[in-house]
Amino acid sequence: MKNLIILFILAILTGCSTQNKYSNFDYSFARSGGFAPMYENLLIKGNKVHYSYERQNTKIKKDFSISDAELKNIEEVLTANKFRFIQEDYKKLYDNISTIVTVKKGENSATKSNASQIMESDQQRWDNVTAVFQQIIDSRNLAESKK
Repeated sequence: MKNLIILFILAILTGCSTQNKYSNFDYSFARSGGFAPMYENLLIKGNKVHYSYERQNTKIKKDFSISDAELKNIEEVLTANKFRFIQEDYKKLYDNISTIVTVKKGENSATKSNASQIMESDQQRWDNVTAVFQQIIDSRNLAESKK
């Protein structure tokens, strides 16, 4: 009985610690939705990156590191495009692949989503912000492995 209790506690602790990868991050780029649902996440904590992708029968999970220069580039793009001040529209869109960018670190801390569109005047700034994260995905050939 004592061993069973210890095993149960160990299982709970193991289950709780695996969620840290998905909740403890500085930057997050996530895309999801669509007619044939897809889920793509790029989570950055310090120089460590966790990438996951899922669509139909394709599942990818990769961990890798990025350089200080890449981190600096992310922060510069967020600042140059005034990330915190990008305005989301309030239109309702359904079956759309939406992108959510969350920043939990520094002066640019905010969460923005194009799930209901981005205001037209801020669309170029939004595109610049999402492009910096897409560039990290593309530079690691993660997009190639999705095909």
